[in-house]
Amino acid sequence: MTVAFISGRTRRAGFALAAASAGLLVLSACDKPTPLATVTVGTNSVNAEASCRGENGKALADDKLTGCLSGVKDAKSIDYAPGSTLRLGVDPDVVEDGHKWIALLDGSPITEASAQTYRSFPGADVFSTGGQGAAPKEKKVSIVQVNKDSKPVSVWSFTLKRTS
Repeated sequence: MTVAFISGRTRRAGFALAAASAGLLVLSACDKPTPLATVTVGTNSVNAEASCRGENGKALADDKLTGCLSGVKDAKSIDYAPGSTLRLGVDPDVVEDGHKWIALLDGSPITEASAQTYRSFPGADVFSTGGQGAAPKEKKVSIVQVNKDSKPVSVWSFTLKRTS
């Protein structure tokens, strides 16, 4: 015959402690989510995590940055009618610790480095060619996070698709 050495109440407390410990262990293994960047046109918005990030918050190497800006095939897209207001935003984490961000249109800067989390471009015609041929069907908008030394740390990429 077996005798229970531990009461039911003690066993339940032990199981609860084990479950709480296991939960903390699982949470400690999770990575901190990466900050998001958002592009809004009218009432439509898309957001994405960075397509490229420097290792442990360090700056991206030049060749990696070039690949990040030109090689993104699966960038989220949003429809854009010429003359619409283009809005760009980043999570507050992007501008912490003296970091800033710059917006690029097809690789060319369209903003100065900013510590703000939001920029708006009312009535922007991003597809304008200045009379140099037909307007393209799409353009790529990239948001580049830079550190205090103006070195690129992260890149978010989006595709603007011309609708008219």
